[in-house]
Amino acid sequence: MSGKGNCYDNAAMEIFFKTIKAELIWRQSWQTRRAAEIAIFEYINGFYNPRRKHSTLGWKSPVAFERKAA
Repeated sequence: MSGKGNCYDNAAMEIFFKTIKAELIWRQSWQTRRAAEIAIFEYINGFYNPRRKHSTLGWKSPVAFERKAA
């Protein structure tokens, strides 16, 4: 985090939350809170973190980016 009043402090998290809402949350509804928690966990650990292409990585997935860097 940077200094007080810096508007870029939360930019990365705001982008993440907007993405998860647009790609998962707003597209369906769940019967229970637990079902939603499982869907969010699977989205983050099964798709977003390893396979989704990220603009900050030159539009490569984290797995592809790490393979290239190694």
